[in-house]
Amino acid sequence: MSELVLGPLLRYVGEHEATVWVETDSACEVEVLGHRARTFEVEGHHYTLVRVDGLEPATATPYEVHLDGDRAWPPPNSPHPPSVIRTIDIGRPYRLIFGSCRIALPHEPPYNLRRDEDPRAREEDALHAYALRMSTRPHEEWPDLLLWLGDQVYADEPSLGTRSFAASRRDVAEPPGEHVADFEEYTHLYLDSWSDPLVRWLLSTVSSAMIFDDHDVHDDWNISEAWVAKIRAKPWWHERIVGALMSYWLYQHLGNLSPRELDEDPVYRRIEAGEDAGPLVRDLAERADRDVGTARWSFHRDLGGTQLVVVDSRAGRVLDGSGRRMLDDAEWEYVERHARGDCDHLLIATSVPFLLPAGMHHLEQWNERVCSGAWGRLAARAAEAIRQAIDLEHWAAFDNSFRHLTELERSVAAGERGAAPATIVTLSGDVHHAYVYEAGFRRYPGASVAAADRRSAVYQAVCSPTRNPLSNPERRAIRLASTRPFIAVARLLARAAGARDHAIRWRPAVPRQPWFNNQLATLELDGRRALLRLERPGPGTAGPPQLEQIAELRLA
Repeated sequence: MSELVLGPLLRYVGEHEATVWVETDSACEVEVLGHRARTFEVEGHHYTLVRVDGLEPATATPYEVHLDGDRAWPPPNSPHPPSVIRTIDIGRPYRLIFGSCRIALPHEPPYNLRRDEDPRAREEDALHAYALRMSTRPHEEWPDLLLWLGDQVYADEPSLGTRSFAASRRDVAEPPGEHVADFEEYTHLYLDSWSDPLVRWLLSTVSSAMIFDDHDVHDDWNISEAWVAKIRAKPWWHERIVGALMSYWLYQHLGNLSPRELDEDPVYRRIEAGEDAGPLVRDLAERADRDVGTARWSFHRDLGGTQLVVVDSRAGRVLDGSGRRMLDDAEWEYVERHARGDCDHLLIATSVPFLLPAGMHHLEQWNERVCSGAWGRLAARAAEAIRQAIDLEHWAAFDNSFRHLTELERSVAAGERGAAPATIVTLSGDVHHAYVYEAGFRRYPGASVAAADRRSAVYQAVCSPTRNPLSNPERRAIRLASTRPFIAVARLLARAAGARDHAIRWRPAVPRQPWFNNQLATLELDGRRALLRLERPGPGTAGPPQLEQIAELRLA
C-alpha cells in the first residue's frame, strides 16, 4: 500500500481549476475530487500533480487524497480543519502573504533562542505561528496565496535530519561537508522543511507560488562570472547544482505553472507521455546550469483583478563579457509581455530587492563599475573580493537590468502599457530585514499631462526572514548603510567610477524602519484598494507564540 511522503501541496488555483502536488513512497494512482494522475519516478522518488478542473468560481471545496483508492489525506484524527480548494472570487478581497528565508529547525528549545545566544538558533518560525493562528479561524479569513520569495530551503545550512542523513552515507569531513551534496540529500531537506504537521496542513489548503534564491543552491549562487568559474572547478559542485535544479523543478517549479503551461512544458509533456522521468529531469538540470536559455523559471499568475509576475533573478543571470544582466533577453521579453496595466494592481516579485537603502544602492553601482575595470585590473580584483564578501548582487549591481525594470514600471505607471493600475508593488525578500519604500519617476521631456495624471502608486515591499534573523552586528551594519554620511560617501564613489544617475527616486513609506524580526507580510487587495501589514511571532501568554502586528500601511 502506497503512502504519502510529502504533501499534498495546493499549488496553482484559478477560477475553475487547481493543481495538487504530492510525493509518495511508491508508484500509484493519486485521486483528488475524482481527478486522477499516475505518479512518475525520479531516481527512486515518486511524484505527481493532480489537475482538478470543473470547479465553480468563488467556492471552497473540501478535498481528500486517495492513493490507489485508499485515503491518505487527511491523516486519521487530524486536529486541523479540512483541506479545501478555494477558487478565485473576483467579488471579494484577495489576500496574499509573502516572505523569504526560512531555515528548517525544530520549534522547541533551544532552537527558538537568538542566534547570538546559540549558533543553531533562529527564534520563532513566523510561518509556523501563522499556520497556528490560521487553524483557529474560519476559512474566509485565510490567505488566498502564499508567495515564497527565495531560500525555501537552505542547502548550505541544512536541517539536523538532513545532516544526519548525509553523515550516514558519506564522509562529511570531506567537501562539501554537512552541506547538501546531491539530489538524494535535497529530497531529505525538502522533507524536513515541509513536513511539520501545521505547516504541512497550511500548504495543503493555501495555494502557493515559489521562486528560488541563492541558499536554495549555495550562498552567493551566480553572483558573478568569477564566482561561477571558481565553484565549477570544485569536484563536488556538479552533483550539487544538478541535484539543486532537479529538486527545484520537482518540488517548486512545476506547481507554479497553470494547467495550460504544464501542457506547454516540454519535459513534463514527455513525462506524461510515458518517458522515463529520471533521465529527462537530470538532463534538464545539467543543461540549465550551463545555458541560462534552457529553462524559463519566471512565471505569472492571474489573481482576478491583480496580475502577479514572478521574476527569476538568480538562475537566469547573464554574467559573461556580453554585459551583466539579471536575466537573458528571452526571459526579459516574457516579463515585459506579462507586466502590463489593465488591472487593479500589478505585483512584480523578485527574490532580490529592486530598490535598496540608498547607501547600499550606490555601493553596488560603484562595485559593478570597478569590477568591470573602471579603475584598472588591480582594483577590479579587490572589488570582486568585496562583492563576494558582502553580497553586492541585487538589481543595483546589474545596472542595465535595473534601468530596464525602472522603465518597465514607469511605462506601466504612466498608462503606456494599458490602463494604469492603482498600484505597482515590487515584492522581494533575501536581505533578512523588512522595509517599504515609495517610489516616483522623473518626468520625461515631452510626457503628456494626461500620462502623469494616470500615474500609479509605486512601492518596493521587502519581507525577510520567515525564520533566520540577523545577528546584532549585522543589524548595526544595515542601519549604518542608511545614514547620511554613508550615503554621501557611497554616492561619491559611484560617481567617481562612472555610474550614471537613474530616473527613479524612492524613500521610506513609513518611519522607524527597517524591521529585523522573523516576519511575514500580508497584502490585502480589494478592488483598487491595497493594504500592507507586517507581523512577527511574539511570546504567547501561555504556550506557543502569537503573531503581533509591526506595521500597517494603506498603499492605495
